Amino acid sequence: MAGICGCCSALKPRYKRLVDNIFPANPEDGLVKSNMEKLTFYALSSRPEKLDRIGQYLERKLSTDINRHRTQYVFISMDILDQLLVSCHAHSLNLFVESFLKMVQKLLESSEPQMQIKATESFIKFANVEEDAPSYHRRYDFFVSKFSALCHNNHNNAQVMKKLRQAGLRGLQGVVRKTISDDLQVNIWEAIHMDKIVPSLLYNMQDDNLEESSEVESPREEDDPAHLAEVVFRDLICRASYGNIKSVLSPVLVHLDNHELWVQTDFAIKVFKIIMFSVQSQYGYLVVQMLLSQIDKHTKSDPRIKTSIVTVLYEAVLISAGNSTGPSVLEVFNNLLRHLRISIDRKSSDLKQRNQEIKFEDVIVNTIGEFANNLPDYQKIEIMMFIMGKFPQFTNEDEIGKMDKQLSINLLRTLLKVATKYKTVSLSQAFPPEFLHPLLRISLVDDPGMRIIVQEILHTLLDRHGNAHKLKHISLPSDIASLDLTVKINSRQDLLFMKKSGMQLYWHILENLQLESNRVDNFEAIYCTMCLLCLEVGQDEVIIELLRLALDIQQMAINSSTLPLTHICAIHSLVAAFLNMLAQITNVTTLYHYVLKVLQNRQCGGQHLLPDFAFNRDNRPQSWSELEKSEDYPKHFEMREVWLFQQEHLADCLRNTGLDVSRLSTPFSARPNAGGSGEGSANFSDIGSINIEFEATDGSPRVERRQEEITVESLKKMLADDGSASRVQEEKHRREIVHMFRSAPFEEIVAFSDAKSNNFQNKLTEILDMVSQEKSSTEPQVTEMVFPKLFVY
Repeated sequence: MAGICGCCSALKPRYKRLVDNIFPANPEDGLVKSNMEKLTFYALSSRPEKLDRIGQYLERKLSTDINRHRTQYVFISMDILDQLLVSCHAHSLNLFVESFLKMVQKLLESSEPQMQIKATESFIKFANVEEDAPSYHRRYDFFVSKFSALCHNNHNNAQVMKKLRQAGLRGLQGVVRKTISDDLQVNIWEAIHMDKIVPSLLYNMQDDNLEESSEVESPREEDDPAHLAEVVFRDLICRASYGNIKSVLSPVLVHLDNHELWVQTDFAIKVFKIIMFSVQSQYGYLVVQMLLSQIDKHTKSDPRIKTSIVTVLYEAVLISAGNSTGPSVLEVFNNLLRHLRISIDRKSSDLKQRNQEIKFEDVIVNTIGEFANNLPDYQKIEIMMFIMGKFPQFTNEDEIGKMDKQLSINLLRTLLKVATKYKTVSLSQAFPPEFLHPLLRISLVDDPGMRIIVQEILHTLLDRHGNAHKLKHISLPSDIASLDLTVKINSRQDLLFMKKSGMQLYWHILENLQLESNRVDNFEAIYCTMCLLCLEVGQDEVIIELLRLALDIQQMAINSSTLPLTHICAIHSLVAAFLNMLAQITNVTTLYHYVLKVLQNRQCGGQHLLPDFAFNRDNRPQSWSELEKSEDYPKHFEMREVWLFQQEHLADCLRNTGLDVSRLSTPFSARPNAGGSGEGSANFSDIGSINIEFEATDGSPRVERRQEEITVESLKKMLADDGSASRVQEEKHRREIVHMFRSAPFEEIVAFSDAKSNNFQNKLTEILDMVSQEKSSTEPQVTEMVFPKLFVY
C-alpha cells in the first residue's frame, strides 16, 4: 500500500506533498518560496509530531540526492531544513533536530568541499537557535572531530583550502557556543574535546604562509583563517571558568612543546597575550602557575626553551599586574629562584651554551622584579628578606668567601631588581634588621663587583628623592645647587632608625674602604651611600656621626701600611668630596669655609689628594698598578698637616650649631653587634665617651666636683671577664648565649640572668668603694652619680 501511495502523489500525506512542491523542476531556480511558506505554516499550525516527520522525509530525500550526486537538490533540502529550524520553536524541536543533525553529518562526510561548507553553514544556524527543552543524549563528538579536521585541510587549491579552514573554524565556534551556553549539554571542556579544538585553532594562528596568501587574495581581515582562529580562541578563553582554565591551557602548552614553538618566542608570546587579555582577571594567576609548572617540566631542556618560557611568563605578568601571584606569593619566587640556582649549578663549559644559560638567568631576574612590582610594599620587603635567606647562613668573614660567586651575584641582582620596585617611606621599614645585617655582611666579600651591587641596593632603598644618579661620580662642586639635589626635613622615625642601626652602616663603610680590591666604581658607590645618608637623615647627631666617620676614614688612610698609595689618595679625595658636600648641605658657613681652606691647601702640592687626580678616568691609566708606575704619580708620598681635616677645627666650626661636638673626639673603636637591638647596638662605640660625675658637699655652700672617666677597657672588664678575647671567640660566645636562650629551661635562664646581674652589681660596688676611699674628709658625705641619658647596661 505504501508503494502504491508513493506512485500516486494524490495519496501521499499532506506534509509530503508540501515538501515535494518546494522542489522546482529546474534545481538552478532554487526552492519555491510560496510553497516554502505553506510548509512553514503547516509545521507551525499542525501538531508538533508533524515537524519530526517532515524532518525524516527530508532526510530520506537528501540521502537519495547525495547518492545520485544531485548537488543542487541537496542544497535545496538543506535550505528547507534551515528555514524550518529557524522558524519553528515547538516543544518537539528536539526530534526534528536529530534528523537535521544526521543530514548535516552526511554532508560533512561527503568529499565535496561545497557540501562540507554548506553543512557547516547549516550547523552554525542550528548553534544560534535556543532550544526550549534540554537534550541529554545528544553528542557532538563527530562534529568536533570533523570541524577540527577541516581546520587542518591542505587542499591543492589555496582558495578552496582557505574556505574549508574557515568552515572548520566557524563550526568549532558553533560547537563551543552551543554546548557552553547549556549546562545540560555535553561537557565541551573535557580533555578529549579540548585536545582537538585548541591545537586546531593554534595551527591556523601560526600558519604564516596561509596568512600571507590570504592578505593577497582577500582584502577583508575577517576572511583570514588566522584572524578567525584568533577570534574563536579569544571567545573560548572568555567563556572558561575557574575549573576550566587548565583544560584550555594544557593543550596550548602541549602544542607548543610538540611543535617546538617555544624558541619562536614571538608566537608563544602572542598566544599568551591573547590568553591574558581574554581570561577573567581573577583567574590570571592560574595562567602564571601553569607556566611555572611548564618550566619545571623543562628543567633539563635546552636553555633557549627555558628562556622563552620565562620570557612568556614575564609578558604574562606584565599584563596580569596585581593578579599574577595568587595566594602563594613566596612559592612563586621560590620556584624561580630554584631554577636560577639549578642553572648556575649546571653551568656548561661550552661558551655558546653558557651564554644561553646567562640569558636565561637574566630573564629570571627581570621576571622576579616584575613579579615584585605587582606586590604591595610590605610584601616586597618580605620578598627581599626571602631572597636574602637564600644566601648561606655565614657567621664570620671566612664563610662569606665560600659563597658561590655566580649564584651570589645573581641573587644580589635579583635583590636589586626587587629593591628598584620598592618605594621607601620609612627607613626602619625598608631596612629591618633581618635584612640589613646580612646585606652589610655581604658588603665585605672579596669580589668588588658584588660589593658594588650591595651599595646600589643601599642607594635604591635610601634614595627617596631621586638624588642617587646625581651623586654617581666623586667631584668637588663649588655650589651643590648645580646638582639640583632635593633635601627635605627628616622624620623622627628615621632619626631613631639611625640611632639604632647607624653604627652598623658606618662601621661597614669604614671596613669597605680598607679592602685592597676596591676599584674606582667601589669608591664612587661608597661616596654615593655616604652622601645619601647625609641627604636623607642629615640632622642633629647624625651629622656628628658622619663627621666622625669621615675623620676615622682619614685616620685609617694615614695609619694604613697595606693599602696601595693609589687607594690612599682615593680615600683622602673621597673624604674631601664628602665633607665639601656635607658642609654645603648643612649650610654651616664656618664649616664650609674650613673645608674650602683645606682644599685650597691641597691645590698647592697636594693635588694627588683631590678627586680630579685620584678619580680621573680620562687622563690616567685604567689600572691602579699602572698608575703607580706612571711619571705623573708622586714617587715619595708625603702627608702634610695642612692637607688634612683636623678634628679640633671641625669642632670649632660646629660649636655654635647646638650639636654635641665632644663626640667628634671618639673614634669608632669596635665593631657593632649585628645581632643586637635597641640603643645598646647603636651606641656601642660611644662607651669610651661616658663620664660619671660625683658631686660631694660638706655642708657649706661651696661645692666640689670630682670626675672619674670610665674608659672602654674598664667597662669591658666590668661587663665581661674575657674582654681581651679575639673577635672569633666573642662571636662564638654570643652564639652560645643565643642557643641557651632558645633551648635551655626557663629556670636555668632566670638563674643565669640573676648571676649576671649580681656580677654587675658587685663590680659597680667595687668602683664606688674605690672612689669613697680616696676622700680624705671624715665627715659624712653625700654622693650623687650623674649618668648620661643613654646608659649601657
